[in-house]
Amino acid sequence: MAGNEWINGYLEAILHSGDSAIDDHKPALVNLGERGHFNPTRYFVEEVVTGVNETDLHRTWIKVVATRDNHERSSRLENMCWRIWHLARKKKQLEWEDFQRMTHRRWEREQGRRDATEDMSEDMSEGEKGDTMGEMIQAETPRKRFQRNLSNLEVWSDDNKGKRLYIVLISLHGLVRGENMELGCDSDTGGQVKYVVELARALAMMPGVYRVDLFTRQISSPEVDWSYGEPTEMLTSGCEDAYGNDGNDVGESRGAYIIRIPFGPSDKYLYKELLWPHIPEFVDGALAHILNMSKVLGEQINEGHPVWPYVIHGHYADAGDSAALLSGALNVPMVLTGHSLGRNKLEQLLKQGRQSKEDINSTYKIMRRIEAEELSLDAAELVVTSTRQEIDEQWGLYDGFDVKLEKVLRARARRGVNCHGRYMPRMAVIPPGMDFSSVVAQEDTAEGDGELAALMGGPDGASPRAVPPIWSEVMRFFTNPHKPMILALSRPDPKKNITTLLKAFGECPPLRELANLTLIMGNRDDIDTMSGGNGSVLTTVLKLIDKYDLYGLVAYPKHHKQSDVPDIYRLAAKTKGVFINPALVEPFGLTLIEAAAHGLPMVATKNGGPVDIHRALNNGLLVDPHDQQDIADALLKLVAEKNLWHDCRKNGWRNIHLFSWPEHCRTYLTRVAACRMRHPQWKTDTPIDDMAAEESLGDSLKDVQDMSLRLSIDGEKSSLNGSLDTADLERVAAANGGPEVQDQVKRILSKIKKPASDPKEDAGEKKQNENAVNKYPALRRRKRLIVIALDFYHSNGKPVSKMLQAVQEMFKAVRSDSQASKFSGFALSTAMPLSETLEFLKSGKIQATDFDALICGSGSEVYYPGIYTEENGKLYPDPDYTSHIDYRWGIEGLKKTILKSMNSQDRGDISISNDSSSPIQEDEKSGNSHCVSYLVKDPRKAKRVDDLRQKLRMRGLRCHPMYCRNSTRLQVVPLLASRAQALRYLYVRWGLNVANMCVILGETGDTDYEEMISGAHKTVIMKGLKEKGSEELLRTSGSYLRDDIVPEESPFVAYTTGATAEAISKALNTVYKAVA
Repeated sequence: MAGNEWINGYLEAILHSGDSAIDDHKPALVNLGERGHFNPTRYFVEEVVTGVNETDLHRTWIKVVATRDNHERSSRLENMCWRIWHLARKKKQLEWEDFQRMTHRRWEREQGRRDATEDMSEDMSEGEKGDTMGEMIQAETPRKRFQRNLSNLEVWSDDNKGKRLYIVLISLHGLVRGENMELGCDSDTGGQVKYVVELARALAMMPGVYRVDLFTRQISSPEVDWSYGEPTEMLTSGCEDAYGNDGNDVGESRGAYIIRIPFGPSDKYLYKELLWPHIPEFVDGALAHILNMSKVLGEQINEGHPVWPYVIHGHYADAGDSAALLSGALNVPMVLTGHSLGRNKLEQLLKQGRQSKEDINSTYKIMRRIEAEELSLDAAELVVTSTRQEIDEQWGLYDGFDVKLEKVLRARARRGVNCHGRYMPRMAVIPPGMDFSSVVAQEDTAEGDGELAALMGGPDGASPRAVPPIWSEVMRFFTNPHKPMILALSRPDPKKNITTLLKAFGECPPLRELANLTLIMGNRDDIDTMSGGNGSVLTTVLKLIDKYDLYGLVAYPKHHKQSDVPDIYRLAAKTKGVFINPALVEPFGLTLIEAAAHGLPMVATKNGGPVDIHRALNNGLLVDPHDQQDIADALLKLVAEKNLWHDCRKNGWRNIHLFSWPEHCRTYLTRVAACRMRHPQWKTDTPIDDMAAEESLGDSLKDVQDMSLRLSIDGEKSSLNGSLDTADLERVAAANGGPEVQDQVKRILSKIKKPASDPKEDAGEKKQNENAVNKYPALRRRKRLIVIALDFYHSNGKPVSKMLQAVQEMFKAVRSDSQASKFSGFALSTAMPLSETLEFLKSGKIQATDFDALICGSGSEVYYPGIYTEENGKLYPDPDYTSHIDYRWGIEGLKKTILKSMNSQDRGDISISNDSSSPIQEDEKSGNSHCVSYLVKDPRKAKRVDDLRQKLRMRGLRCHPMYCRNSTRLQVVPLLASRAQALRYLYVRWGLNVANMCVILGETGDTDYEEMISGAHKTVIMKGLKEKGSEELLRTSGSYLRDDIVPEESPFVAYTTGATAEAISKALNTVYKAVA
């Protein structure tokens, strides 16, 4: 380092300072203006090195000190210098980028709130405007808020016994089972697993709840226990009722169950960051189970009518994404519990300055997680939180939730004023419950000391008394096991802050003198094989124990069972110990409630949920998790002051009932009951319904077919209007069947027989009967459905002719197999409106009736050619699908908002214009009542889909925007509408399994192209027909990636080269045989 010797001086100072400079979080500031007292070495140490929070720097310094060769030592010093300089510069750059990002976001939020309130204020009186804005800014006390939220709600009670509800819970990641939970075995298997299992059990025991299904992932891997590969696991039968049920309505399907759905590679255990591309596959598998269970429950308890889920509740972002899709497919309410949130984690990681946003996204898939949480907010009726802080400081970071705008919308709803389609989900603070069945609350007795003494052996050499094995495992670490035990129980995760606790204990001699410390940090076999974060924490713990010479004072057992946890709490309570949760941020803190139930006072972080728990229980002290002296003082105070310890213990027992599972479930069901209840309801006045007649007809025909009576309701070869008349059918039934079958046949024929009519009406009646035998869509009888979703368009948005050729080749490929063609049908899925679709098909001499279904307008309309027709032969859309997707469709405010957003600059005036300067222009002929279509005049000026969706969410509008037709159209459809969701609707409505569908795609497509690839359906991607798609307008830089949506490899996906019938036939055979 010739010429730069001064840097050597700085680094020598660093080496001589050791790690004390880095451990000091508040170094003395250096005033550069005081030149007489300026010490450049001190400045470098305190201002540069202490600003670089990287754990392995000190290890590097130690290596430098140990290096005797001067040349090598100088080289290492030089490398260290540039490394520190680079890290310090990078941290400042990240801080500046974070500041700019947050400033811009605040401006966006204020702009969105202003736009929404201005648009909605147009139809309000001046008095209402003042009242609404006043309510938006008025401060509320917690008591007022609680009274207002619950005053109009009917509390769930035993009067609801007769409801017999079916509830679906979803928790996808981690290892989920009912007994011997492996909590702490990895970062995905923690408190959430315990919470959802106990919630399922508790809900199943509530009055009015018949069945609870907890969905998770099926894992058949040698890496994990075989039990995680079992498809079903019963948690409780529901008959052991502690809450007032008489148990007389127990059926064979009643109770709580874990349902494991296979998705993703079945032989691998995947961490949650790798599950994202496989979510659609889970949704399709879960949908199949729910439809089947709805029918089963209908037969058992609802006179044959399906029992739809009362609510679908997603836990964490991945399950929230799944619940949103399932809720949309079934049209039932959705509830969300975030547990921990992606935006909050992103903010914390960026503040640390160690990683850029790109690095964080690469490691944690954080942008995909955030988008899943935003989608969950779009679809959720209710969001359950543990604390008020979670609402204000965490959910408040999201585009889809604004506390102030939510109050405005709620005020308008109370007054019956139109919200123009704007919506914000309701937030409800419902603290998690706890199972107190294993808790034995005991006042202070001599028995505790006797049990502890028994561990050391009885008097006069008597054999030790039988005590829980985990007690012996813990106590073997201690020199004096009778001292009060400070207990910490968590995963060895850096954010759990265990190392700061250990430093606080090690550097406080009075605390070391008075107490022992027990660290229950999950289960481990070999630290070297653990994940980076967990292994690093455990290594640091062992080094700190050695540094402070804490042998005989700290216990850190390698293994424990979940069933041992109550005994661990009980041991700490018997020693008059204290429970501590020193996490940097704790979303709730369930372990604090468990500890209080066992009689342990608490010391907890002041960041997050423990604040609310402390307010309710008043059984301990809150501390700053960054201040180890504060932690040590609080622990010492509770251990040393016995009167305070006893008061905290009694307060915890007195108020613990507030966190019981019955209380939680009662509040939960009360909140859910207040949601807008909805479920599939097919209109009985449509030509294709009459569900009761249809079901009995179908069931009876099966019996008749078993007697070789070939009846058909399709109007084909042996139709009821064909070779067999009613008298023949009655004679065959009398000859081949018993009285029950004869009665069934008579009932069928009574529905089908033509009533007596005047001769003048014969012509009309004949036409009506011809329609009657064809009134059901042909896809009802299909075993396979080939969905053609090719997006090949010219630069002007017109479809290219090669798409017609590809369709004709597909017809040839399927019809070349005489067996497959009998049970295969076709559907066309396109962004074009019906008129353009029919015109395009006509140009290629393809009949609309060649297709069983037409999905038009980017999934906004579904048609059944030959079925839904008016007198003039014109097709009209499925009215049930139209009402299905109408949920949260706000076309009133949507058009104005889109024009504002498209015409606005990031920091300019917003004006509504439709002139030549606007990048879009409304295209009414391409739209419909549930599709707003715009012609994109200049794609270069058009906002990306994720940017546009953000602006709409900030204004309370929930919808599905997409670019299509070679980026020439922007189409916005309802939240529940899309080409992918339309396929699930066909499954729910007509019983055609998604797994039997095959979607044909090109190499590119509209911006919803990626949604069409993944799922349980089969996919064939046609190569060699490449046309420009619209994907370039999908995402902005820094968003989630295609790999987070589409799996890299899948047995459900095959490829063709070219569009020949032979190539298509080969690809179809490949995908269907691969999963057979």
